[in-house]
Amino acid sequence: MALRNAVMAALLDGAASGYDLAKNFDASVANFWMATPQQLYRELDRMEAEGLIGAVVVEQEKRPNKRVFSLTAAGHRALHEYTERLPRPAAMRDELLVQVQAVDAGNAEAVRASVAERITWARGKLARYERLRLRLLDGRTEDEHIARAERVGPYLTLMGGIALEEENIRWGERVLALLDRRAASVGEA
Repeated sequence: MALRNAVMAALLDGAASGYDLAKNFDASVANFWMATPQQLYRELDRMEAEGLIGAVVVEQEKRPNKRVFSLTAAGHRALHEYTERLPRPAAMRDELLVQVQAVDAGNAEAVRASVAERITWARGKLARYERLRLRLLDGRTEDEHIARAERVGPYLTLMGGIALEEENIRWGERVLALLDRRAASVGEA
């Protein structure tokens, strides 16, 4: 998937500056797409040159002017064409899994520390996602939100992020328990 598709999907929520997009990317789509602000700004320039988005300059007092981007008709068409294609299955690349694959008696504590750190990180992300979920629901039940929200995509992708972090925690805790059990049984031998 190209970054441009994620940008166009984010612009469905309305016009936004590059700064706002970067901030919203971090808060909303980071559970499935990562981009640095530099990558985002380069992509915005390319997309504008290709006519997928338009920009207006907003003058600000005591601050530099900012460009606010919105989807053009061509951008809407491109996003619809993108959503009609079947996506390729996700390919996993995870350094932690390589470390776990390589665990032995000599590095078990280091691998254990890495797994514990992943659990901590996942719990932090899960807490952020839960706060975002409450903000999206805005006092409604999930059923009410799904039935009445203008756009349900952000909620549905958030559910995927929540499920991923819950699974990261479950898997990490199981790995730690198994490493502990193995260390205890090796120590008894």
